[in-house]
Amino acid sequence: MAITAGGIGSGLDVEGLVSQLVAAEGQPALLRLGTKEARLQADLSAYGTLKSALSTFQDSVQALNDLESFQARKATSSNVDLFSATADTTAVAASYDIEVLQLAEAEKRRSGDFATDATVVGTGTLDISLGTDTFQLTIDGTNNTLAGIRDAINAASDNPGVAASIINVDDGVGGTVARLVLTGDTVGATNTIGIVVDDDDLSDADTSGLSQLATANLTTLQAAQDAKIEVDGQAATRGSNSFSDIITGVSFSLTKAEVGTVETLTIDLNKDSVTAKVNSFVSNYNSLIDTINELSAYDADTGATGALLGDSALRSVQSQLRQTITASVSGLDFGTLAEIGVTTDENGKLTVDSTTLDEVMTSDFTTVSQLFASDSGLANTLDTLLERYVASDGILTARTDGLQISIDSITDDRERLNDRLAVIEARYRAQFNAMDLLVGQLQALGGYLTQQLASLPKPNSINSN
Repeated sequence: MAITAGGIGSGLDVEGLVSQLVAAEGQPALLRLGTKEARLQADLSAYGTLKSALSTFQDSVQALNDLESFQARKATSSNVDLFSATADTTAVAASYDIEVLQLAEAEKRRSGDFATDATVVGTGTLDISLGTDTFQLTIDGTNNTLAGIRDAINAASDNPGVAASIINVDDGVGGTVARLVLTGDTVGATNTIGIVVDDDDLSDADTSGLSQLATANLTTLQAAQDAKIEVDGQAATRGSNSFSDIITGVSFSLTKAEVGTVETLTIDLNKDSVTAKVNSFVSNYNSLIDTINELSAYDADTGATGALLGDSALRSVQSQLRQTITASVSGLDFGTLAEIGVTTDENGKLTVDSTTLDEVMTSDFTTVSQLFASDSGLANTLDTLLERYVASDGILTARTDGLQISIDSITDDRERLNDRLAVIEARYRAQFNAMDLLVGQLQALGGYLTQQLASLPKPNSINSN
């Protein structure tokens, strides 16, 4: 195969000329493809921004679709050091006098005195009960000390909730004694601690051997007891410090007893919670409108436009949002946002008239919850509308999928253009190489002719001979 080097014959920069001609040939197409891709990428980004804004608003709308959260009650204790309370939607707005007479307590019992925790108590079996639940321990030579019995109680897999500990206290004469302390983990008068002994010394009722731990030989440090309160002077007893079956819809949590101190429990409609929900909805809606306005903006002075100005999908969702926001929910005395004080300004954003909203809640507290969270309310209607756009098979997904296909096709167009330019480059190179060869041949012929002409005798030299 012959080796060629363009420009040797003619002296021209053949490679440079070919490169420039090929670049000039491909530049318009490359610019066109680049411009098209930039436009498609801008549209794709804009749709992504719109979809994200709609999804964020949808999340906030779905959070509103809860009737109970809109109909919340607020329970207020005048002295939380004594008791606190919460109220659900079944609670009636009212106030009550509350006196905490007694807290529910768990039982605590102790044994008699032992020299140390290593003192041998005895052997046999212990049936230990907490309320109606009982478990049994076998006490033998491996665990018959005070510490061994403590550890056996705490390690029992069927222990219903009796904790054992040992305390070392003064004996009153300058020394110390060890005592086994049993504490129940459940409050209430029925949760007493008892021990029935089967003593290997054959006497279960004396004060020696394992019988020292029988119920009759234990001292009560804290009796199991129920909580007691008075509600408007009426007594109520419960086996826990937390209960919800005295006042309908109200849950109590008792902290401290103080006989003779009467405090107040107030149940109110939680208008603050509803106001916060309405304000949050308005804020989230306005954020969405800001995004829509930015994407559809037009500046007459500069000619600058939003990425989706004139886009049909954007116009459609904008129009449907406006229609939904201003629509009426049938069957309600206050069936529109405007009637509860939420109106639309000239920029398409919502504003809240707090005074009107408070007046509506005072006259008809449930209407606001029905307006937002009923089956035909705003939250459900908006959620259905937004889902058509942001779902995986929704309108915006179809748009972005189509744009991505178009962007991917540009890569194919560039590959085809490169193939075509490679063919053009080969043709130019062949043409220039042929020209270069011809010019070289002509230059060589010219040089030969010049030499031949130079060797011919000059006219004057012939006449002189």
